[in-house]
Formats: sequence, structure tokens, C-alpha cells
Amino acid sequence: MSDSVICRAPGVFAVGHLGELTQVVPFDLVDEALAEAGGLQRRVRRLPSRVVVYLLLAGALFTSMGWAQVWARLTASLPASLPVPAGSSITAAMRRVGPAPLKALFDLLKGPAAVTASQVTRFAGRLVVAIDGTQIPLPDTPANLRVFPKATAGPNGPAGYPMLRLVGLVACGTRTLLDAVFGSDLTGELTYAQDLLKAGALRPGMLLLGDRNFSATGFVTTVADVGADFLIRAKTHSTALKLPALRRLPDQTFLSRIGEVTVRVVEAAITVTTAEGAVTNAGYRLVTSLLDPDEAPAIALVRLYHERWEIETSYCELKSTLLSGRVLRGRHPAAVAQETWALLITYQVLRTAMTDAVLHRPDIDPDRTSFTIALNAARDQIIKATSIINDTHIDLVGRIGIAVLNALLPARRDRTRPRVKKRAINSKYRAVGRDLDHRTHKTTIQIAVTGLPNHPDP
Repeated sequence: MSDSVICRAPGVFAVGHLGELTQVVPFDLVDEALAEAGGLQRRVRRLPSRVVVYLLLAGALFTSMGWAQVWARLTASLPASLPVPAGSSITAAMRRVGPAPLKALFDLLKGPAAVTASQVTRFAGRLVVAIDGTQIPLPDTPANLRVFPKATAGPNGPAGYPMLRLVGLVACGTRTLLDAVFGSDLTGELTYAQDLLKAGALRPGMLLLGDRNFSATGFVTTVADVGADFLIRAKTHSTALKLPALRRLPDQTFLSRIGEVTVRVVEAAITVTTAEGAVTNAGYRLVTSLLDPDEAPAIALVRLYHERWEIETSYCELKSTLLSGRVLRGRHPAAVAQETWALLITYQVLRTAMTDAVLHRPDIDPDRTSFTIALNAARDQIIKATSIINDTHIDLVGRIGIAVLNALLPARRDRTRPRVKKRAINSKYRAVGRDLDHRTHKTTIQIAVTGLPNHPDP
């Protein structure tokens, strides 16, 4: 792709681009979002609303930099030297645009990416998706504390930062965002998740994976009400849901009920063997709405549940790779919301570019593409201000795709590592659980469906 067929916007709009990623989030899409949310300027300014949106998206790619430095990267290769606006002017422009156009743009971009039949993660004809929540630290300002109060002080003292709680729905395999919701972490994960599902994020034809926090009667009922299926790990301690065996099935699973929803319960023992020895989890319990053992064999369900970790990897990419473990910039709630939507949009745009790169290669699993490689290549294209818009066609691969294809990750293999809270970036303090073995071990996994022999048949 040569520069002769690349179009930049004229005049003061020239700064509004995202390098090669502008092909995924083009000018007309940004203008549509601004018009829908009422964010278009009434007169052309030195900082038009479209430029502000692209500046926010670029800021999500360069999270370690101030807005003046982000502006410098957007203008580094433009033909004419453009003056750097004052910080107060950038802040005023962002306040003028507000968070609503960013939310509207996210709504236009969310959804599963286009992949071949061999690349999409499906089970029993259903699209496999995962739901989970995470927290993102915010600047400790009086304005933020009014909306995002800190958690109650524990034995180690008060929380360091106010926190934002984010709950997302991710397509397993491509790790693209189907939808997301966020707010104060005083509201629980289950509440946000049910709001997300009721808003239409989950639909018939999807199979939802969730961890033990989602094995709750209200949540299971909500999933069933929207017509989707689910595979959720169930708690096994004394306060867990009671799951009486109503009818045994030939594969040692059994039918039970959660509220008014009939579920199938899979009890399994999982043995993980490494060079250090073998460890068995004999109390592994899953509940699912897939009641037919022929359609959904028990062993296959246990193996499928491992796909839930795709959303954990997504949050790692979002918080550790994009944010580099840093606190958001926004010093008041509207700025926090605006920046969070920009972060989610940028993540989605990168993921879309990555899946586009392997679209013509059905032999490549999308999870072999490196998010870090794509991020660094996207940053390079912003600084060069190249491949913004092609007059003739959209190149699904481009420079970002070439970089990704030239540095594919190895095929997924079974590994195990203890879960541990790691130290913060540049912290002098060691991780919680410092006596644990922090090495990653190659593993052999054995699964045995055990059933519940002590439960009498009805």
C-alpha cells in the first residue's frame, strides 16, 4: 500500500486519525457516532470533535504519555507543522465532546469479528462466549471519590485507589468484545452482568461460560430467559446451591434444578501431572443447560470450560498490555467514563485488525496472534501517519497484519501455574503468596466423570 493512495482529512481535521487502524474506525463512523450522541461541533474549531475522539483513542494506545505527547505522535508525519494546543484547551474539548459519543462508537464496533468456520469457537452449534468482571484503578481525586468511593478499609489499611468495576462479554477464540458495562465497584459483579444480559448482549445461539461467582439462581434464570445456553462452574462449599439429583443420565451426569431452570450437573475429578508430581481436584462441578449427553458429552464440557480463560487473557491484555498496570488519567467521573470507552474501543479495534490478518488463513487459530505485536505495530503506524484510508480497497492485512503473521505464537499447549497476586508495576514489594512456586509447568491432564454415587435415584 503506497502513500499515493492514502487520504488524510484536510485542514484542522488532519490530526484526526489512528494510523492504519483508521481503516477499522473510519472518519464516517466517528462522525456517525458523534451525530447520534449530539457531540458534533456547531462550528469548526482548532480541535474539532472528530479530532478529539481520535486523540482519545490514540491516548489508549499511548497510555504512559500526556495528551500533548499523544498529539505529537499524531502529528509527527503530517505534511505541515501544527501547533500543539494547550492542555487546558484539550481538557475543554474533551469535556465538550463528553463520554456519550465514545459509548455510541463502541456500540457501532462491538460484536464478534469475522472469522472462518474453522477459526470460530463453537460447541454444539452455539457460539462460545465468556462473561467476567475486573477492576481498574482511578485517580484519587475528590470528584472521582464521590462516584467511585474506595472500598472499606481492611486489616492492611484503606484501599490505595478508588476502583471502577468492568463486566464484559467476550467471544472466545477471537477475544472480541460483544458488550461491556462499568461503574462503581460498590455495585456487585452479578448486578452488572444481569444488566448486560437484559440489554441484549446475550442471545439465543450462544453458550455462556462463567466462573463460580455466576452460579446464582437469579443469574441462571436471566440467561435462560434470554434464550441462551450456559456452562457455569458451581460452588461446592457448604453455602453452595443445593443440586438434588432428579434423574441420572447414562454418562454419570444427572439432572437437577436451579430455581425454575432444569440443569445438568457434571461432577468430575481432574488430575494435573507435571514433573513435580500429580495433583487431583476431585470436586470439580459444572452446571449446564445442555441436557442431552449425546449433543454435549460430559468430558467435552469439562474440556470446553477451559475456554473461559479467554476472557481472563482479554483483561490481561487490556490492563497489563494496553494500560501497563497504570491508573486511568480521568480526574472526574465523566472523564473516567470517556477514557474507559476509548480504552474498550481501542482494544476492540486492535482485536479486529488481528482477526482480519488471519481471515485468509483458516489454518491459523486466532489465539496464536500476539496482542503486544499488534499494539506496537499500531503505534508505529500512528507515528508514521500511514495507511489511513485507501481510495480503492481496504487491506485486511496491512502492516499490522504482516507484523502479527510474522510473529505468531506457538500452538496452545497445556500448562499450569499457581494463581497469585503479583506486585504492581515498579513496586518494591513482593507478590502475595511469595512462598508459592511461580514457575509455569508443562502438564498432562486427565479427566474422569465421577457422578454422585451417594445420591439415591428418585
